[in-house]
Amino acid sequence: MHYLEPFYNWRHMYMAEEDERSPFFGNTYSEFEFSQTVYNYYIHPQWDDFGSKTLYLKIIYADYDLHFAIIELIGEWNDAIENDIMVLKREVIDRLLDQQISKFVIVAENVLNFHSGDKDYYEEWYEQMSDEEGWAVIVNMPETTQYDFKKRKLNYFLELMDLPDWRTYKPYHLFKKIDNELLNRLT
Repeated sequence: MHYLEPFYNWRHMYMAEEDERSPFFGNTYSEFEFSQTVYNYYIHPQWDDFGSKTLYLKIIYADYDLHFAIIELIGEWNDAIENDIMVLKREVIDRLLDQQISKFVIVAENVLNFHSGDKDYYEEWYEQMSDEEGWAVIVNMPETTQYDFKKRKLNYFLELMDLPDWRTYKPYHLFKKIDNELLNRLT
């Protein structure tokens, strides 16, 4: 797992640690010191800790004019024991919502497991986004992980979408592709 870095091809356009509006503004990273783990496996030091013991993230792009953010996740999403959705919602999503971000692309191809808990924070997030005509899409969540997510009907609040070639897009084009897809689903 320590070889899995957050997507870095957009770093010339955006770095969360240099964005004063980002929850991770001012963070510094080591390329050589591996200190964060998911269970007993070290992860790359570029991932950001937001308070979960098993799930880490990286805001890989944010556009405050178009009101969207692209976030990549790694680890285990565990709402049953760790209440990861609460921590994610309070420590990251709420702070981005305060900055008028209302559309979220969550890349979850490195989320190994999902364990569900209560739906309250998903409902809250959904309602807040709906007030701003926003949405949240989880991209490329592994099928075994999607199974548990769908079983709890959480895909009602956060849309699931497969987009294996997402890395070939520039951030704006990825956002527009997803936004148009959601618009087409509604019409």
